[in-house]
Amino acid sequence: MRKVGIIGMGHVGATVAYTLFTHGIADELVLIDKNEDKVAAEYNDLRDSLSRNNYYVRVTMQDWHELKDADIIVTAFGDIAASVKTGDRFGEFELNAKNAKEVGEKIKNTGFKGVLLNISNPCDAVAQILQETTGLSKNQVLGTGTFLDTARMQRIIGEKLGQDPKNVEGWVLGEHGSSQFIAWSTVRVNNKIAIQLFSENEQRKLNKVPNKNSFVVANGKGYTSYAIATCAVRLIQAIFSDAHLYAPVSVYNPEYKTYIGYPAIIGRDGIEQVIELKLTSNEREKLQAAADKIKEHLEQLKNK
Repeated sequence: MRKVGIIGMGHVGATVAYTLFTHGIADELVLIDKNEDKVAAEYNDLRDSLSRNNYYVRVTMQDWHELKDADIIVTAFGDIAASVKTGDRFGEFELNAKNAKEVGEKIKNTGFKGVLLNISNPCDAVAQILQETTGLSKNQVLGTGTFLDTARMQRIIGEKLGQDPKNVEGWVLGEHGSSQFIAWSTVRVNNKIAIQLFSENEQRKLNKVPNKNSFVVANGKGYTSYAIATCAVRLIQAIFSDAHLYAPVSVYNPEYKTYIGYPAIIGRDGIEQVIELKLTSNEREKLQAAADKIKEHLEQLKNK
């Protein structure tokens, strides 16, 4: 039985739950949120659709003990308002760092031994706090990281060249936030080197679009949901099917000594392997700068 716990039933958590429920990806869902009315509403709305849904899914709510034998826990807590206001995902850090410690302790107390997938922002820093607090191994804890930012990059480059985004390969690396960057040395379109298809000025403009697009969505809707939930569900599928999916996620990188957006192989046990990239010196400097920003915020938290 494929069992998923979702902690945080805001727009993202609810969209993840709905997708898993309607696509038959999970057999059991455990819904948890601080807001009793919200989680009860999502619980009943899903269960009311059982007689019309193509799949039967067992749904429970507000029972932490149900997480003990879950295969995957998704953490999607927090309020995006601070990030939208500041234009920086670290706007949510103080609140979500506290949430991560509280949630991490509760997860630890359940005896959970599966894979933890974090969506909460700032994704990389929160993933690290959750890993340290739960005591789970680094391969068991990952975040959506730059998986979404890479999807946004694939879309914009695909549109520029009149191509399906799936024809675009390559990565957005670093922080899932303002210090992310397109690693142009890795980008290919139908096996053509993308850096040769755009001028330096076009590259600079395109570098800003993935992060900018997230705030276009958030400012217009008040939140983001569909794209990030789709990324989370894709990772859940990869874990359930032991797909050995090659994707950029928030993963602990021993070279940079922090969680950061970087390519890894994702399978049944979470992170199977971190794949070393041959980056340019400029790209390595950007990656180091992103890692330093993440570690700086984590260090500030320890000193409070």
